[in-house]
Amino acid sequence: MKAYKVEEVAELLGVGRDKIYELIRTRQLHSIKIGRSRRITDQHLADFIASLEQVDQD
Repeated sequence: MKAYKVEEVAELLGVGRDKIYELIRTRQLHSIKIGRSRRITDQHLADFIASLEQVDQD
């Protein structure tokens, strides 16, 4: 399993770093905390993208 930095996820999704923190804060995107740093696993990212696809289908 890979864990990405917030900045890496922002780049992957083509959004800003602040948007990723907002998604984490509103619990739309899950993350883990290692020390003082946030990390988003590949599973968290896959779950988030799947949730977006479900919204599009509704």
